[in-house]
Amino acid sequence: MRRKANERELVTDPEVMRLSPNRSIAVIGGGPAGLIAAELLARAGARVTVYDQMASLGRKFLMAGRGGLNLTHSEDLKQFLTRYGDSDPLLRAAVEAYPPAALRAWSDSLGQPTFIGSSGRVFPTVLKTSPLLRTWLLRLGNLGVTFKLRHRWEGWDEEGSLRFTTAGQEAFAEPDATVLALGGASWPKLGSDAHWVDLLNAEDIAIKPLRAANCGFAAPWSEVFRGFEGKPLKGTGISFGGRSVRGEAMITREGIEGGAIYALSSPIREAIERHGDTTITIDLMPDVNAAKLTERLSKSRGKQSLSNFLRKTTHLSQVALALLREAALAKGLTLASMKTDDLTGLIKAVPVRLTGVQPMATAISTAGGVSFSELDARFMLKRYPGIFIAGEMLDWDAPTGGYLLQASFATGVAAARGAIAWLQPP
Repeated sequence: MRRKANERELVTDPEVMRLSPNRSIAVIGGGPAGLIAAELLARAGARVTVYDQMASLGRKFLMAGRGGLNLTHSEDLKQFLTRYGDSDPLLRAAVEAYPPAALRAWSDSLGQPTFIGSSGRVFPTVLKTSPLLRTWLLRLGNLGVTFKLRHRWEGWDEEGSLRFTTAGQEAFAEPDATVLALGGASWPKLGSDAHWVDLLNAEDIAIKPLRAANCGFAAPWSEVFRGFEGKPLKGTGISFGGRSVRGEAMITREGIEGGAIYALSSPIREAIERHGDTTITIDLMPDVNAAKLTERLSKSRGKQSLSNFLRKTTHLSQVALALLREAALAKGLTLASMKTDDLTGLIKAVPVRLTGVQPMATAISTAGGVSFSELDARFMLKRYPGIFIAGEMLDWDAPTGGYLLQASFATGVAAARGAIAWLQPP
């Protein structure tokens, strides 16, 4: 790795600066962070080469759009920034500098206008990733970006050259600057296998341990309840640690996952790591207050079975009613033996004990990564000038809802602007 270089003054507006065409920049990682960095660098006039170990680019990006590409969110930027929790100010500054409006304008420039869904999430009108990615790669090619696929980065040699393995052979590159955007450790079969952790650890770069984020959790379901695998709990309110989230959860054979769970996954994960298990509560009827529900449940059920009475009175789904029975069973009770007030309390706050975290490889994203303390304001490693870091490699965490992609794009832009500034003549 190059360990000596002259520091440059940070140019106030590097995006409008032009680089000498003999400047070469390597971008390692072909996801959103790497590709948006490549675009800005190429627009500045640099010779850009994107390296990726997979046979095609943007594989996880394509996966993210499988159910509709949620690019970003439409909420007020001040509220938007709170979604990153206590993340480093450098991350928030990157999102402020490249906010959701900028990402939407970029999508529009690719012929993919966006719309705001009912939840405030922002999607391309075609919903899928593939049309946007195809047009984007065509644009990058027209800008002169070179793609070298099936190139696995192996760090640096003794002279500081980038090392790659490809087709069973070694390849080397000596760019003027490098942007590392290799992703986290979720869905490694799509390319994000975090092999970079050992490479950077060898250079004494501080890395926070990678952990599953936006993930599901294990729950000790009975064998009967496991039969509801794949069934959704719709319109619930899930609470943990003083926070409540409205949304959907999905029963899995081993536990529970889904959007509302993902939104709370960070504090849930931390609680399980500290104590071995923890308990969430699920309000199965968040739109009906306890008094109104008690009034409904107090009516005579006549000759109806309790199951039929509850189904007609509460309009709960079969899986929701099964979850009630599961919770009562865990207390050594049956629903029929419970008093009306207790039944109301159970429906409004079903306790679900969680005993483990979904494996990192199958999580939507990962937390942890290169510590922001290693970076300067240009997203460049302080001790290794010319090396810039972007995307999920960095130590930040965010829920689903557009926040993950927004930060990936924003940090890619920040790293590119930083590289442009650093490469300007002194």
